[in-house]
Amino acid sequence: MKLVLKIIFVIVAGMVIYGFFINSNNEGQGEKFIGFGVLIFAFVFMPLFIYHRYKDKDMSKYRLFQNQNEDKKNH
Repeated sequence: MKLVLKIIFVIVAGMVIYGFFINSNNEGQGEKFIGFGVLIFAFVFMPLFIYHRYKDKDMSKYRLFQNQNEDKKNH
């Protein structure tokens, strides 16, 4: 999974950098690469990264109202 995340990150960074490089030379052509890079980052890389980081964690420690159900049972 780490290798996949690194590859996707390099591809996204390459697309964005290439988009800025093309955009400085030709108006409007680089915006497509920048846009696709941002979309891939937001909808592919970030969900995979979040899944990879939190797949073996206990999420009950991070709840905002973890004692709310226990308080209702006691009253």
